[in-house]
Amino acid sequence: MRQYPGSGSRTTTTLVLLLSVLLALVAPTAQAADGDAPSVTLSKKEAGKGGEITVKGGGWRSEALLMLLICGRSTPERGVIGGTNSCANADGRAVTTDKKGAFSKKLPVAEPPEPCPCVVHVATVTGEQALVDAVFTVAGHPAAPLPPPADEGRLAVLATTRLEGESSLLTWFGAPPARQLVFTVGNLGSAPVEDPVFEIGTAHGVYAPQWEERQWRGTVAPGSKARIKLPVELSAGAHGDYQVSLRYGTKVLAEQPWGVSRPWGVTLFWVLLCLVVPAAVFRIGMAVVDNVRPRPAGLVARHAHRTRTPAAQAPPAPAALPWFTQDSAPPDIRRSAPPENRPPPTTKGQAWTRNGG
Repeated sequence: MRQYPGSGSRTTTTLVLLLSVLLALVAPTAQAADGDAPSVTLSKKEAGKGGEITVKGGGWRSEALLMLLICGRSTPERGVIGGTNSCANADGRAVTTDKKGAFSKKLPVAEPPEPCPCVVHVATVTGEQALVDAVFTVAGHPAAPLPPPADEGRLAVLATTRLEGESSLLTWFGAPPARQLVFTVGNLGSAPVEDPVFEIGTAHGVYAPQWEERQWRGTVAPGSKARIKLPVELSAGAHGDYQVSLRYGTKVLAEQPWGVSRPWGVTLFWVLLCLVVPAAVFRIGMAVVDNVRPRPAGLVARHAHRTRTPAAQAPPAPAALPWFTQDSAPPDIRRSAPPENRPPPTTKGQAWTRNGG
């Protein structure tokens, strides 16, 4: 095949130009996706108790479950001091983002248990942790300055964690498995840690952990250590391999595997139910059919004769006694009747007879 001079260089130049155009189109999109952080906007910056505001957001993970709370003693810079204990949890709302990571939800205004400054706290419930705090003022709610920031203590796990506890008989029949997560922490900071709030996460298989807050009552002085026990509970009927995680703040301190046995009592119950119920239904059905089906007349009479009680039957006739008549008696014992012309007995004979003579 004949090639013209310069044709190869023109083809290469065209390919380079096409690649440059594609990169120019894709690069801004990728940069926008990387820099698109979660955001929250409020329809009102201030409202009183009993009112309602609309919370909108964007840049979140697609189809993520979010939690919306009004919290006191909080700022976007320092977060929610005291955790969700400073929030109006009873009036919170949950929302799921769409495929683009956006949402819109109405939130009732409630007074948090702590004084303002307040925020609308939006955080993910499952999966990768993400949160945003938007400044909000609850009209008429008390306000107080935040405590000055101090050199917070730093907790670290000093020994291997373990799970304590045994399964009961009810767990064998599907009750929620429960254990105690035991670990030892040390305060590596210069300030005491009072009533620390930990988070316990339970994950099954490849799913993300489900986090729950657990507060420990006590104080860990600087340079000292403490042995802590926190309850861990799974859902009813849970079985398989689970992973229990311990988190303090934003740092995961420890992870502990937990193998939960299958509740065989539930399986046994269903097996017995599948065997006993059909057998009972069959017996009841056969009894009903036996009572309602028609029978021939002869079979009914014979059946009634068989079921008649002995008291209802006629008593048997007594056996005949071996009495003999005058003509049928044997000759040796046969006697003749007295003659009719026999003279009557005398008076003396009668008297003798009466006197036994």
